[in-house]
Amino acid sequence: QAMAPLHPVAVQCQEAQLVVTVHRDLFGTGRLVRAVDLSLGSASCLPLSQSPAESTVTFVAGLHECGSSLQVTPDSLIYTTSLNYRPVPPGNPVVIRTSPAVVPIECHYPRRNNVSSIGVKPTWAPFRSTLSSEEKLPFSLRLMNDDWSAERASTVFQLGEVLHFQAGVDAGHHVPLRLFVDSCVATLTVDRTSSPQYAFIDFSGCLVDGQLDDATSTFISPRPRQDVLRFTVDAFKFAGDSSNLIYVTCHLKVSPADQAPDPLNKACSFSKASNLWAPVEGTQDICSCCEMRSC
Repeated sequence: QAMAPLHPVAVQCQEAQLVVTVHRDLFGTGRLVRAVDLSLGSASCLPLSQSPAESTVTFVAGLHECGSSLQVTPDSLIYTTSLNYRPVPPGNPVVIRTSPAVVPIECHYPRRNNVSSIGVKPTWAPFRSTLSSEEKLPFSLRLMNDDWSAERASTVFQLGEVLHFQAGVDAGHHVPLRLFVDSCVATLTVDRTSSPQYAFIDFSGCLVDGQLDDATSTFISPRPRQDVLRFTVDAFKFAGDSSNLIYVTCHLKVSPADQAPDPLNKACSFSKASNLWAPVEGTQDICSCCEMRSC
């Protein structure tokens, strides 16, 4: 804010740097502090200039300079530094007449707007879309309760029960996306390549566990949303294993929601009633490779 008797420090947050102007009457007492006792940030950067006529001291520093720190929030980039006043007694070192002070300084920049010093040309990709395309997609895989209303509190199951899996992705500002579960493998350790292992979803979205005589595993159709996919798997354990503990690792992926499902982007379940593979969406032929075990 602008300098005033009650606000002797003014900060300008510019595109790539900040400008800090300090009135030497820092405490509003009429006693001027010395410019050599002022510094900026943890790196103690010195002022760029001082104006004896106006009794001001000016610091200019890049946003990443002078030991500033950066905090990233969902909506803002926040650069934090400080103006430091550390008085050194100029005369008698036994007594001091002013107290040290630290003035916190923050510059906030919006993450979700176009920020530029020049106009955006119509042929440019807008900053918002550029940012979105570079964001990492946060995938999730959760065990849900039987009616899908909430995440299941316990991860303990009895044989004969059914596991309700919900896979999802936070699409953010991306174009609409459709989520698929490419594969899921159960192991006795966190290493998905360890042995023994059991792949109950395989071949780019075939829920092969549903073909077994003692299983009812299936993808749930229709989806609640394009970026969510649900499926059930009958509880199981590895034969001869006494630990009763299994790890499940799934590979999730997305495609544009307006792209038609195909043999590499599909969710196919086996129907014992019809003895056929059927997709959650798309034409039935995309599931034919599930039977051949080669997609």
